[in-house]
Parts: sequence; C-alpha cells; structure tokens
Amino acid sequence: MKKMVGEKEAYENLANAIVLSAVRDYKNALIRLRKHPDSKACQEDVKREELFFYSPWYEMLSNLNPDYLIRKIKEKVEEKHGSE
Repeated sequence: MKKMVGEKEAYENLANAIVLSAVRDYKNALIRLRKHPDSKACQEDVKREELFFYSPWYEMLSNLNPDYLIRKIKEKVEEKHGSE
C-alpha cells in the first residue's frame, strides 16, 4: 500500500523537482554554449538560467547557496564535457 504524502512533504517534493529541472536546463545550456561559444542565443540561455538561481522564486524553493550550486554545475559540465 502506498504511503500518503503530507502537504508539507508534497510542497517540498514539488520545490525540489522545480530546482532539479532548472539544474538540468542550466547544464544543457552550458553544454550548448560550449559547442557554440559565439551564439548569442546560447549565451542568453545560460544567463537566463543563472538569473533564476538568484531570483526570489529560487530563494523560496531552496536554501542552497546559488553561487555554490552554479559552481558545482559548471564543474560537472567541465568534468564531463571539457575535452569535447
């Protein structure tokens, strides 16, 4: 039998899903920018994703420091895609 999720836990799950989606979008934007460094569209995508991590909306969803998160995402992308 499935356990019922409380209202607080449901909101936390939703907040986590939103942040994880933004992390995926940011990683993908960074990868596209690596492949097309002169693309204004790619540069704007990266900037837009970074702005989300500094927004009041992100602040409501997570208490994780945005500088730390962005740095870690960039490190992962560099680690995985650095030689491409």
